[in-house]
Amino acid sequence: MSFRKRSTGLSRTPASSSAEDPSAPRPTTAQSPLIPGVRPSPLDGRPTTSTGTPTLDSLLGGHAGLALGNSLLVEESGTTDFAGALLRYYAAEGAVQGHQVHVVGVGEQWGRELPGLVGAADAGEEEGKSGRKERSERMKIAWRYERLGEFGSRSSGSRASPAAADRASSVSSTSTGAGASDSSPTSFCHTFDLAARLTLPTPSPLHFIPIPSGAISPFPTILTYLRTTLSDYPPQTIHRLIFPSLLSPLLYPPSASTPRALLPFLHALRSLLRQYPGQLTCMLTLPLDLYPRTSGVVRWAEGLCDGVLALHPFPHLMDASRDATNTSGGKAGRGNNEEPQGLLHVHALPVVSERGGAVVGEDMAFSVSRRKFVIRPFSLPPVLGDEEAQMGLGNGEVRKELGKKGEIDF
Repeated sequence: MSFRKRSTGLSRTPASSSAEDPSAPRPTTAQSPLIPGVRPSPLDGRPTTSTGTPTLDSLLGGHAGLALGNSLLVEESGTTDFAGALLRYYAAEGAVQGHQVHVVGVGEQWGRELPGLVGAADAGEEEGKSGRKERSERMKIAWRYERLGEFGSRSSGSRASPAAADRASSVSSTSTGAGASDSSPTSFCHTFDLAARLTLPTPSPLHFIPIPSGAISPFPTILTYLRTTLSDYPPQTIHRLIFPSLLSPLLYPPSASTPRALLPFLHALRSLLRQYPGQLTCMLTLPLDLYPRTSGVVRWAEGLCDGVLALHPFPHLMDASRDATNTSGGKAGRGNNEEPQGLLHVHALPVVSERGGAVVGEDMAFSVSRRKFVIRPFSLPPVLGDEEAQMGLGNGEVRKELGKKGEIDF
């Protein structure tokens, strides 16, 4: 019987000779390539992409984005174009990420109106401000000291130039780093400026699909183009499909709004989304004034889309902001941007997990400013100073009324 000291550890024989040889190659695990603008969902790891609006991404079932292989229908009542702003954010985000964006029914002018990146505009403004500040500082210095500085730099150029070069390089690196952080292609969601315009690359990622004229239904031609395009591109390419103002009489023939033409197209589009679950997403807008939700065609269309949102703008707020913009040159209009400009109703969300989609139990409101489309819970502002308005009295009469009630002692 053999005994072992407590301080002595057991030695385990290596299974192979490669464990003893540190220079032997180790097996590497294959990693999937990272696709720009795509990240896994925090719920179940499904690949998701951004709609270009962070608050809308957080609303889509808790996946922090629109899951690939799903569609989103945005309905809007009234004559405004807030849904068009969401489409432009969606298209601009895809163009920045290098995705292939397919727009149906509109021309290239629609693509020229995409919002620009905030980082690029801010970089130009900062460069202009720094140049003006440097010129103003040079003007403040007396001409004698300025010439003395020039003489000193000439005489001791070998000592002063490295420090100046280091300062210049540090400033340039920080400025370029600040601009690159906003417009970096590795970012999931960018910030856009509706007043600026996006500069597209030379091979433009935007593809415009015209609606054929003279056909009874334009949808078979669109489906043929989509099937051919998706099969030609490599499987790592992300595609974004956009339908601005679906069934609008300005773009589509009257026969396109019939159930015989629309419903087979939506079935085929849903089949394409399921056939390419890691490449294709779709976003559509529908005017509710022309096609209300009480009609059967709209109800069927909502059932064939994965997510359904409805925008209901406030008419009086839109008129007030428009009047303020016209009278004060836009300053008052920009001040009212934080106020809710309409209600957002969530009728359906993409159910892409076993637990089901998230349920939005509170009223939501939206507001559009120059740089963001914000969706937040809707709440009425506190009523302050409304007692005078309800009584319709002046300041003196209010004091008398309150004095009669015994609330204020004079």
